Amino acid sequence: MKVTSLLVTLAICGAAPALHGQFGSGIVFDPTQSAHAVQQIVQAKQLYTNTVQATQNVIAAYNLARQMASLPQSLYTSYVNLGRQQWTNLTKPANTYGNSLQWINAALNGYGAAGANQAASIQRIARIVGYGSLDSQGQQAIAAQGATVDLSDSVNATSLQTIGTIRANAAQRETDISQLEAASHSPDPSQHTEMATLQRINQALLIELRTQQETNQMLQTQALQQMVGQKVQQDNLKSLFLLGNGYQQNFKSVTPEQTTAGTQWAFHY
Repeated sequence: MKVTSLLVTLAICGAAPALHGQFGSGIVFDPTQSAHAVQQIVQAKQLYTNTVQATQNVIAAYNLARQMASLPQSLYTSYVNLGRQQWTNLTKPANTYGNSLQWINAALNGYGAAGANQAASIQRIARIVGYGSLDSQGQQAIAAQGATVDLSDSVNATSLQTIGTIRANAAQRETDISQLEAASHSPDPSQHTEMATLQRINQALLIELRTQQETNQMLQTQALQQMVGQKVQQDNLKSLFLLGNGYQQNFKSVTPEQTTAGTQWAFHY
């Protein structure tokens, strides 16, 4: 308002001779000059208003930057003691027969999962002796059980490899999270600029996506194991139906033999 008052004073001083001339000398009042003076006063007032608004914006931006630089020291200290370890270390087994450590190592790094699974379980054999001499129904029953064994071994090895790979990457994942945490809690003003904050948000989202992908892989292996378990139940039910069907077909031919044998046994004695 001081600027406005000064401009009004100057305008009045500048117009004073004209007013004096008008009343003292009989010169006619010039409305054009007065309108021009008023326009200059309005423009000066608008310029002053814009200057004040710009100054307030600069001060607000400075205060925001100062707060962003000082907030981690005053507000984020309670979040420093976050959990550091994602995975619990596996306890090494006794390895009594020399086939346990290979399985544990596969669970830690994902390498050699198929061999480790076979070493820690009963060895799979080829086709049983006499399989070729069985009828089609017998071969189908044996083949179904053999497929269950093969599928179970494959799913178990896949699950072991998946968990081992995730565990192997857990150390680097923990390092990335720790770096994000340190940058978020740092009092360095450069770590709290808009670009730095957005970059950390982007990195955190990528880590979350990777974690979700690993979760989906584990859920996939669990689903496969459930499918194999359901296959076992289905095979058992089908076997019961086959036995029941065979009993119904052979009942008439088997029963007379048993009856005749019983009659002969009774007659003999």
